[in-house]
Amino acid sequence: MSESNEGNGKTCIVTGVGPGTGSALVKRFAEGGYTVAMIARDEERLAGLAAETPNTHPYPCNVLDADGFIATIEKIKADLGDPAVVVHNAVSAAFGDFMEIKPRQLERTFQINTMALLHLAQLTAPAMIEKGEGAILATSNTATYRGKAAFAGFAPTKAAQRILMESIARRLGPEGVHAGYIVIDAAIDVPWAREAFADKPDDWFCKPADIAEEVYHVAHQPRSAWTFDVMIRPFGEEW
Repeated sequence: MSESNEGNGKTCIVTGVGPGTGSALVKRFAEGGYTVAMIARDEERLAGLAAETPNTHPYPCNVLDADGFIATIEKIKADLGDPAVVVHNAVSAAFGDFMEIKPRQLERTFQINTMALLHLAQLTAPAMIEKGEGAILATSNTATYRGKAAFAGFAPTKAAQRILMESIARRLGPEGVHAGYIVIDAAIDVPWAREAFADKPDDWFCKPADIAEEVYHVAHQPRSAWTFDVMIRPFGEEW
């Protein structure tokens, strides 16, 4: 696909466009020639990113609001056409052990992490199937694979998200549509992580632009070498 800013005639949707990974994803796909639809709650942030990044369009929305999220996806399709790539980067977390978390906290994280992926995939996959190409991707972290005591309000939703994506991949693969799951085992280089790990050197942090580059790569893998589970881990990360 084209690597220019002139456009490749294709649309990408990115949810969870925050100041770190989400913004980097938007910029990378825009650089690759996509028209990018940006979804996040922060309308001001989206407007600022759209002003500085060609071929990007803000769609303020809270994915927790299922009806509003579905309406937003439908509007994007009406405005920009059916997407060739979608990236579910929106995330919610509630920390505490199973005795401490409130059931509504787990329900909330499940709606954002897992149900929003289901809505996104259901609304965008049919056009990809018809064309015999496309990619549905999600970003995650190692809570996907392990239920630490203090992660009872988060890890179950990420595990469910991964299994849902695996089901999506098994269903869509034979149709020519790639589904992939990108796990990030790292402290991402954003201001609050810098404050929390002030003693760490620059190259200890995982750069949002590098994450975005890998996501872009997964979205454009040749069919003979698709990957599903992808793990991003900086060289200095303990595991």
